[in-house]
Amino acid sequence: MDVGIEIGRDDSGQAVYINVEELLATRLLVQGNSGSGKSHLLRRLLEESAHLVQQVVIDPEGDFATLADAYNHVVIDAGDYNEQEIATMGARIREHRASIILNLEALELEAQMSCAAAFLNAMFDAPRDHWYPALVVVDEAQMFAPAVAGDVPDAVRRASLGAMTNLMCRGRKRGLAGTIATQRLAKLAKNVAAEASNFLMGRTFLDIDMARAADLLGMERRQAERIRDLDRGCFLGLGPAISRRPISMKIGPTQTSTRMGTHSLLPMPEAEPENLRTMLFAEMEAEPVKVDRQPEPQIVAAEELIRRIAAPEPGAATASSIDEDSADMTAADAVDLEATIVSILQDMLADTDSAYQPDALLYQDFSVRCRMQQLPRVPLELADFRRRFALAKGGILDPTETRWKELLEAAASLPEDMAAPFLQIARAAMEGSPCPDDDALGRAYGTRSPGRIRRLVEYMEKQGAVVVRADFGGRRSIGIPQLGLSTEAE
Repeated sequence: MDVGIEIGRDDSGQAVYINVEELLATRLLVQGNSGSGKSHLLRRLLEESAHLVQQVVIDPEGDFATLADAYNHVVIDAGDYNEQEIATMGARIREHRASIILNLEALELEAQMSCAAAFLNAMFDAPRDHWYPALVVVDEAQMFAPAVAGDVPDAVRRASLGAMTNLMCRGRKRGLAGTIATQRLAKLAKNVAAEASNFLMGRTFLDIDMARAADLLGMERRQAERIRDLDRGCFLGLGPAISRRPISMKIGPTQTSTRMGTHSLLPMPEAEPENLRTMLFAEMEAEPVKVDRQPEPQIVAAEELIRRIAAPEPGAATASSIDEDSADMTAADAVDLEATIVSILQDMLADTDSAYQPDALLYQDFSVRCRMQQLPRVPLELADFRRRFALAKGGILDPTETRWKELLEAAASLPEDMAAPFLQIARAAMEGSPCPDDDALGRAYGTRSPGRIRRLVEYMEKQGAVVVRADFGGRRSIGIPQLGLSTEAE
């Protein structure tokens, strides 16, 4: 299922879209000098995709904390917590799929790198059952993945660089889609930058950065001057999630902004030099001028913040409480919800490519389809969805039907990933149909390899779940001992 968000418009005024599903698989690199509009681009990307995917923002300057005012992000002010608490939160957000902003502005550079490393490593080391798709945005990535050693201790640099490398190189299989932004490609470690397949290049002036940006965009060196002439907020984009050819675009407007807003010229104060001198050189012992300040935010205890991360979204609180209290949910509501789940699973199975996609992407597709059906929340967790989708591939859309009871009991002895092909065989035996061929079993098992299918059937036979027979004509039939049934020869 393609899910596109409008990121901006090209030179002809046509909308330019980013395919979020493709972005999750191929990662993104944003480059531009200070003032080129990188933060505005990231904010637009986050706002437009907030309802589609979990978001994690590593924010060294506190620019993105205002997203929490309009969306369901939880802001973690890193200066208020120790490293162990930060790591615990990193693991919890993967479990509860909370969108968060890790605000590092109160920390020095060394502490920022240590904190980001602990947080990213905890996300990376989460259990397999918590590998939900997540868009991980790292602003000023050259701070966390420097190309050369700087003033920070070498141990801190290696830890931070290792966490960033894991995010960009190995994070995809764990559902982590890295989106990194940097002022200069020359300052960013090459093994981190090289893993991105999508690029958005903003205004850049130094020759070495222009040359590297042109190389990444597939442009000739003489065309690199074009990058220097880009206006603020304009980017050149390329990649499977954006465009197959370099495309120029102007990033669209955002709903939120930074707390400080945009710096602009202000009229100078109108005062005589004598008055200014009097104010500047007033008696130091005089009572200091009182300045109206915003009250300092209260520090939230780590336990309380973790509880907030685990709490459901505000819009889903009512639905969650209804689910927990079965007395408040009518039988008709439960039937309608189950019918919706079955309809979504049928639509997903109609897409032939879905059989070969990883569970994390399938679950993301399922979540989006649930939102399109206006469900208040996703009704199945990843583990439950994995089981329901496997049963659906085996031809069982409603596992509560009594006719499937013995069949499901027979499948319980096999590993979860073998349920779908076994159920296809068992259903054919119950219906007296020919044995499913290798292609059908491969789609159920998620592979196009005939060798893996042969090994799969051999394994099920060794476990006593099936008995394979072949006649002299080479036609195969498979029996299910626990059911006392067999398929027709095929």
